[in-house]
Amino acid sequence: MEFECPECGSENIEVIKERGREATLKCLDCGNVWIVTLPKLLRIPLIVSKHERSFKAEAELPEDEEIKVGDIVEIENDEVRITGIELEGNRRANKAKVSEVKTLWGESLRYPKVIGVSIYLPKGITQSFKVQVDRDEEFVVGEVLEVGGYTFKVEKIKTERKMLTHGKAKADKIVRLMGHQIRARASRKLKIYRGYESVER
Repeated sequence: MEFECPECGSENIEVIKERGREATLKCLDCGNVWIVTLPKLLRIPLIVSKHERSFKAEAELPEDEEIKVGDIVEIENDEVRITGIELEGNRRANKAKVSEVKTLWGESLRYPKVIGVSIYLPKGITQSFKVQVDRDEEFVVGEVLEVGGYTFKVEKIKTERKMLTHGKAKADKIVRLMGHQIRARASRKLKIYRGYESVER
């Protein structure tokens, strides 16, 4: 947990002593010493999605805090973005107090993003692929890309929230790239997604 000195606002804090849920803290900048009561942590079941595979994990979260869809929680060796919250009676919610949560669902942020690509060919044919990309990679409407031997110009970018016909978006928010096949030099080649196993190797 991160602490802030109540005297000077510094985050350069040392834990001097811990007894149960009580901790004695010292600010290394101004020397202020104070005691805090640490929140009770609850272990909440968390289903982590890595595309077609899901794994069971647990998240330790403060009992009295609120959690909402879109929040990022850290678990052992992973960061997970919450995509679903389940309460008692299999009810779904967009946000809830941690103490009311039965199960959390989320997607791993340390695993490559997989997005769809639709390339429009002559005679009304559409060629589709799934590609794996770094989550920080950006895509721009108008750029020329290559995948599976096809070169195409990005005309639309479908994100989780809207359809873009101009501008750019980060892969982390993209669902699908769409455009017509063209003859041109591609700015980069996309890697076809071959399934969970091939990424893990």
